[in-house]
Amino acid sequence: MKQALFSTISSIFILLPSIAFAHHPLAGVPMESFSDGILSGVGHPLLGFDHLFFVALVGVVALFTGRRYLSPVAYITAMLIGCMMMATGIELPVKEAMVGLSLLGLGALVLSGQTPGFFPALLTFFVFGLFHGSAFGDAIAAQEASVSNQVLTGYLLGLGVIQYAIALTAGWVHLHVLRATEPSFVNTRLVGAVVAGAGLFLTIENLEAFFFNLMGWVT
Repeated sequence: MKQALFSTISSIFILLPSIAFAHHPLAGVPMESFSDGILSGVGHPLLGFDHLFFVALVGVVALFTGRRYLSPVAYITAMLIGCMMMATGIELPVKEAMVGLSLLGLGALVLSGQTPGFFPALLTFFVFGLFHGSAFGDAIAAQEASVSNQVLTGYLLGLGVIQYAIALTAGWVHLHVLRATEPSFVNTRLVGAVVAGAGLFLTIENLEAFFFNLMGWVT
């Protein structure tokens, strides 16, 4: 059992570098319609393991706040705000580093067998949601002035609906399939371990890029 679990987790981390670049379902083709926006908004979180892992963990943590349906709304709201800010040219600093730290921090907390209370969870979800949203906004900002209101509306709608669905689904699976009803349960802590490991990978990668750029080396 332990060997199988180790093999599964190892396989995930072997695949992380390739998955990390698969963020855009339209493969770089400009979004031109409402349906393009929805497709990109729905696909972006599914193809980016960093966002997928975090929003799934949000759904798990939400179970233990006592408000499993309401708690993820803080993340969704902040994520949409961050995305709209980026779409209008307001970029949050060090957003990629913060995305990595969001996985590492929240994952490590869950790994410890603890989860934040309702209001601390809302604050955590909201703060990190802003940075995830700013990263999502890159897909819009890359097209600059060519993005229409229809495309932006579709993109935001797709992002919001799919991520809320992921959070609720992750919570349901955790509760009814893994049957983890307490944050101290081993299955809950294993989920935290996987997410924290992904966050550690991203954080090391971001630190490496920072120091390479500081030294003037090509990455």
